[in-house]
Amino acid sequence: MWQEESDLSLSIAQIVQKLKGSSLYAQLERQAWASLQRTDIKLESLKEDIKRFFKTSGWEKKLQNAVYSELSVFPLPSHPAVPPEHLKEPLVYMRKAQGSWEKRILKSLNSMCTELSIPLARKRPVGDQKELLNKWNEMGTDEPDLSHFRPVYAPKDFLEVLINLRNPNYENGDSPSFRTHLGLIQIPLKVKDIPELKELFVELGLTTGQLGIDDSTQVPPELFENEHVRIGQKVLAEQDSAAAQQYVRQGSPTALRAELWALILNISSQPEDILYYEQLKTNVIQHDLLVDSLIYKDVKLTASNDDYYFVFEDYLYQVLLCFSRDTSVLGHFAYNSASPPRSYIRGKLGIEEYAVFYPPNGVIPFHGFSMYVAPLCFLYNEPSKLYQIFREMYVRFFFRLHSISSHPSGIVSLCLLFETLLQTYLPQLFYHLREIGAQPLRISFKWMVRAFSGYLATDQLLLLWDRILGYNSLEILAVLAAAVFAFRAVNLMEVTSLAAAEVRISFTPKGWK
Repeated sequence: MWQEESDLSLSIAQIVQKLKGSSLYAQLERQAWASLQRTDIKLESLKEDIKRFFKTSGWEKKLQNAVYSELSVFPLPSHPAVPPEHLKEPLVYMRKAQGSWEKRILKSLNSMCTELSIPLARKRPVGDQKELLNKWNEMGTDEPDLSHFRPVYAPKDFLEVLINLRNPNYENGDSPSFRTHLGLIQIPLKVKDIPELKELFVELGLTTGQLGIDDSTQVPPELFENEHVRIGQKVLAEQDSAAAQQYVRQGSPTALRAELWALILNISSQPEDILYYEQLKTNVIQHDLLVDSLIYKDVKLTASNDDYYFVFEDYLYQVLLCFSRDTSVLGHFAYNSASPPRSYIRGKLGIEEYAVFYPPNGVIPFHGFSMYVAPLCFLYNEPSKLYQIFREMYVRFFFRLHSISSHPSGIVSLCLLFETLLQTYLPQLFYHLREIGAQPLRISFKWMVRAFSGYLATDQLLLLWDRILGYNSLEILAVLAAAVFAFRAVNLMEVTSLAAAEVRISFTPKGWK
């Protein structure tokens, strides 16, 4: 009991400290001072009168949403004596593996820098600044020579690292629970079984209505769709983040999705948010980074070749270039197993006071990174709002898909959950694919690491992302990947190679059917 009270006090203190640095805190303070001029605010009941004013004016709801948002992101409280690295990742061998992976990425980036004789960062000449500013809204028309640039890494490179992960406390897979595990991931982590997944995803049960199924043309709208839309409108009118998160577990109506996601993520485009975005844009105009070319290259290789997303090429450049300069993103490394890469000012190598984070947001883009942004372009056409939504989605969810950790929503756990589900409930299929050299994870990994972006049709993908936001979890990605294999099981039992398996289970240009 005492421990629970202590944890609660610690959580409250952490959230209060975080909110004190927010614009909401300053707004609440201004509103409190302004309310003192009101005739219904009495000195003898000052505290209660101001609380009542906040409630009736809607500011209490905004504060509740901000607290709920922090609770959704912030790691669980721990003892004050726990070292920071334990908050990032409790398992030492995971931290070491992530550190080794980061060194490989930096080595790749530095070697590219040396080969091409290009600095990591430089100030743009005035002429280049003017040119970039003039074509800011049509950067997709630019055709820079990117032939010498290559992605720092691709998902398949990352998969090989995960396959080689081992817990040093066990030799040769000695863990009793792992003696029968035939998958590629050979580390003992606790993942949910079917009963636990049913309990977690209870709203996805067959007896509950789902958008994407029960709103099809064959189902009369009065049976589910009309009422679901009415409830969604009520949730938006109430401006309650927790209610919105619960609501989207059954899918969000297309017309309401943009507002619902913004409510769940606690994003409201205030003037200061727009100003911050403009400052990031100014930083892009003034300085040229090596990672800019990696961003250009990635967009050209992925989204620009996608039937759904090529029209958003300009938006993708704007959002990703600004994202690379956003130092507020560094805050998520407090609960991310990764650490931001560091570089040194020329001639000051190894001198700590001359060390800087590079890129400024601490995130080096990899092949396919732009696909985290592309689907959001269907929902938001105002660049600063689009940017805020993507940044919040990244620091809540997407970073876990390309860092090594033991978190239940981390890519390692997702891979293990996927393999465990297949091996447990479709053992014949799993064994068959393994025997012909077509380990299922080699096929599904690229789907999960991109959160299915670029594989599912956009309407299907947004319904999937509804559930990610609704459950505040990425575990649904592993469940969906296993479900795809289950649906194609009969066809897959006939294949005799990895290439044939990939063809049988591939996604069509209009999504997966």
